[in-house]
Amino acid sequence: MAPQRSAKDIVLACITALNQENFAAARALVSDRFQFHGVMGSRNGADAYFTDMKKLKLKYDVKKALCDEHDVCVWSEMPMEGKSIVVASWYRVEHGKIASLRVVFDPRPLLDQAPKHESAKDETRARSHSVTH
Repeated sequence: MAPQRSAKDIVLACITALNQENFAAARALVSDRFQFHGVMGSRNGADAYFTDMKKLKLKYDVKKALCDEHDVCVWSEMPMEGKSIVVASWYRVEHGKIASLRVVFDPRPLLDQAPKHESAKDETRARSHSVTH
């Protein structure tokens, strides 16, 4: 009998498969009832999640993976739109499959940033000028 894989091994194997665009291998490690919750939305069910992953083809550069029995937290960097985004992911493994994933990242680098105006500086200068005169 083969030894049971740890939650950390399962999660890292899934990430490796995703990085290699081996979606069948990644999908085999995920529960049918998989739940995904992220900054930009949620998905119910593994098939819905993998439909998105096949389109996005995200690549994880794992910096650290920490495990506490069935919970695995992964700190990684991910290239998105030409920028490196720091991502924190919390996986829950149950019965040898990934049951859920929560992802948090700062989306501001991906959002269109309007040019910074001098108005805030001008307003501060105007207030300080009126106080001193």
